[in-house]
Amino acid sequence: MRVEVDRDLCEANAVCAGIAPGVFELDDDDELLISRAEVSDDKVELVSQAIDACPRNALFKSD
Repeated sequence: MRVEVDRDLCEANAVCAGIAPGVFELDDDDELLISRAEVSDDKVELVSQAIDACPRNALFKSD
């Protein structure tokens, strides 16, 4: 599974970083960084929760 962000929608609320901190983080300019676009099997559940919790629906799965 891969995860991507629609930068036009993302407001960098950091909800995703709170749920899956090893995958998502904010940089010094409060821009969302995806540390691991290719999600390992042990992180799929957390990343899926982060995608579902995004207040702007800016995160999505891709193949």
